Amino acid sequence: MVRVKRGKIAHKRRKHLLKYAKGFRWGRKTKYRQAKEALYHAWEYAYRDRRTKKRDFRKLWQVQISAACRQADISYNKFIHGLKKKKIELDRKILANLAKNHPQIFEKIVGKVKS
Repeated sequence: MVRVKRGKIAHKRRKHLLKYAKGFRWGRKTKYRQAKEALYHAWEYAYRDRRTKKRDFRKLWQVQISAACRQADISYNKFIHGLKKKKIELDRKILANLAKNHPQIFEKIVGKVKS
């Protein structure tokens, strides 16, 4: 009976996983068991936070729009309600960008909403 030499595939599999752990700190980049555990957590967080990122940006845009609205003497919710009433379809990302980089255009939009 011939002897079966093991380890080639296992070594390849472990090296493949350690490739993803590049840049991790301490033993988690070199020790297979620790690297595997760290990667499973990292991938879980990455999956979760791809969804969370969208929420965080929307919150940020709302704060930026609200700050710009306060300077124009109108509350955020009245501004958004006025946009819907006047059928001005600009999303919060665009409105925040206008408030931050083009305040004179944002003032015109606020003027239309107020009237």
